[in-house]
Amino acid sequence: MAFNVVVKVHPVVLFQIVDSYERRNADSLRVIGTLLGTVEKGVVEVSNCFCVPHREHDNEVEAELVYAAELRDLNARVNTQETVVGWWATGNEVTRHSSLIHDYYTIECPNAIHLTLDTTLQGTSMGIKAYIRVPIGTPSGNNGSMFTTVPVEITCYEPERVGLQLSSKTIGIKKSVEPVHELAQVSEATGNVLSMLDTVLDYVNEILAGRNISPQDNAVGRALLDMVNSVPKMTPEEFENMLNSNIKVLPL
Repeated sequence: MAFNVVVKVHPVVLFQIVDSYERRNADSLRVIGTLLGTVEKGVVEVSNCFCVPHREHDNEVEAELVYAAELRDLNARVNTQETVVGWWATGNEVTRHSSLIHDYYTIECPNAIHLTLDTTLQGTSMGIKAYIRVPIGTPSGNNGSMFTTVPVEITCYEPERVGLQLSSKTIGIKKSVEPVHELAQVSEATGNVLSMLDTVLDYVNEILAGRNISPQDNAVGRALLDMVNSVPKMTPEEFENMLNSNIKVLPL
């Protein structure tokens, strides 16, 4: 696997890892499991995962591999597109047992990735890292391998995005939040768009006035120009007719 690999992780995977960590045995220092997803053109998209019970000793790792194989086969029955793409572990670093565990997953997936999630919150946030194992050594000397980091991103399906937006509203409060109706979602989305437009207008006006409050960036200017050119040219009457002909009746 080349170094230009990008790992994209769905939020549901992170939720499942945290849930597995919270449900771990009292004597378990960390939790591991299998990553499921797809690989295409250097992009590893992790869309699912499950926990694999294990115990770590000084020089060996005991894992319930039969259990892991059964869960993998059951998942394959309901989602044929998802395959094993690697494994995950809680914590903020690669440990001495990681190579042993990785050896097993390279049997399932030759170019397996390793994902770590810092559930101990040692940093300012819940850090997430992705690794691949690459060979090292000299032609006439001993050969070995090492874990090297690769870029990792968070990606969302639209239903996941809606769920995340709803979950974010519970931050700082101790009560549940009910899903809003469709019309309220349209109103909220419109308000967000207006707020972003105000931010863009403030930035442009600062640059034009020469106040230099914000740094000038040619890339931002080109992106704004592309955005403006992508907007269909139509009169207010044409826009209103288009909206009325396509909008559906939303419940209050």
